[in-house]
Amino acid sequence: MNYTYDPAKIRERGKDQMRFELGDTVIGGGPATCALADEEYEAMLEGINPGKRAWMLAKIQVLEAILLKLSYQVDTKVDVLWYELGKRAEQWEKLYEMLRKQMLANMGVPTMSGKAQGKPPYFHTGMDDNQRAMLPGAKTFPFKKITT
Repeated sequence: MNYTYDPAKIRERGKDQMRFELGDTVIGGGPATCALADEEYEAMLEGINPGKRAWMLAKIQVLEAILLKLSYQVDTKVDVLWYELGKRAEQWEKLYEMLRKQMLANMGVPTMSGKAQGKPPYFHTGMDDNQRAMLPGAKTFPFKKITT
């Protein structure tokens, strides 16, 4: 398993951007410091659709995988040495809850489909004007010309 991170690629959709956004960038210790391996990130990001919602959903799914992986780690105390591995999971869980709330809030906001964005609006000013009545000599039945 590989554990790599290239900060120059954080603008490209992929594992480096996901590592950056989740804060999983300390790769020096390999599996001891990284939440997931490169292959795990790549497998989870494979084939995601373009768009902010798809990326956010993928980020939530990656966080779920990280939380499941960290759930097996427990706090350990050996004499004066103390490993608080549960605190590490708490930070990931806070991030997961924040992203989940953002995702739920964004799902409630309707957006226009891509096909409809290039078309003119259905309702417009003057749409109920009678074009035939505006022609010279046109009869305006059933309306009468009111003069005083």
